[in-house]
Order: sequence, then C-alpha cells, then structure tokens
Amino acid sequence: MLPSVSRIFRFILKLVLGLSAAVIAVGLILMTVILFSLSLLKSMITGRPSPAAVAFGRFRQSPAPGLWPNRRPAQGAPKAASGQVVDVEVREIPEPTRHF
Repeated sequence: MLPSVSRIFRFILKLVLGLSAAVIAVGLILMTVILFSLSLLKSMITGRPSPAAVAFGRFRQSPAPGLWPNRRPAQGAPKAASGQVVDVEVREIPEPTRHF
C-alpha cells in the first residue's frame, strides 16, 4: 500500500508544480503584453515614438560590429563638394492630425 500512496502523492506534487509553473508563465506573458500595449497607447497620446521603437530603431541604425556578417555596409547620402551651392525647393509641411 505504501508504494501506491507514494506514487499518488508524487503525481499530485508534479501536477501542482506543473500548474503553478504554467500560471507563472501565462502571468508573465500577460504582463508583458499589457505593459507593451500601455507603452504604445502612451506613445500614441503624446505623439512621441514608443521606447521599444526607439531602441530597435537605434539598434537597426548601428548594430554591434560582426552581428550581421552578410550585411552590406550602409551607403551614406551623397554630399555636395565643398564650395558648391545646392538649390533646394522650399515646401511647407503640414502639421499631422491626430486621430484618437
């Protein structure tokens, strides 16, 4: 009788530990989604980019050297030779409208 009680107790303990790990994992995922959504909502209200977009954009512009070995080097904008004047057409940029 003792081995069967031990087996049942071991099964219940594994079940409780497995369920508690699943609850913690789901809670962490849910907390991450909620915090990311709040960050995006704040960025939409204030008009500033979200911190995640800023971090990933900065990483995309200058990644760590050797991180992407097959990446082609970025080509900069063509520069005007010194002493030359470049004519630029002036145009007015309208203010963006916010839709809430």
